[in-house]
Amino acid sequence: MLFAFSVAPTTTADDSASMSEAVAEAVRVVRASGLPHETTSMFTTIEGDWDEVMPVIRAATEAVLAVSPRVSLVLKADLRPGRTGELRGKVDRVERRLQHGLAADPGSGERGDDDEVVAS
Repeated sequence: MLFAFSVAPTTTADDSASMSEAVAEAVRVVRASGLPHETTSMFTTIEGDWDEVMPVIRAATEAVLAVSPRVSLVLKADLRPGRTGELRGKVDRVERRLQHGLAADPGSGERGDDDEVVAS
């Protein structure tokens, strides 16, 4: 299962409105978890089961709360129990289709492959 989240302070220390210090603390928590993850400009995605991932998201949120009295948390999940390797797998399947001009093929073994990928 994939869990994408964004946690950020609602106030910043100065007029620059930079959130990088607080966000870095949250990313440190994710990296220390040992779970597969990826951080982009807008979200961090973690792969694992509910019981593995939710404590990490909570700890990351608490890390940001330590530097800000109010925090915003956005959470999105792709719940496909039994699947692993989807952090890269979803993107790899789309890339294969783009590189090889593949159309949807019901016999391709990718039945029910309704991946969502946001262009960056």
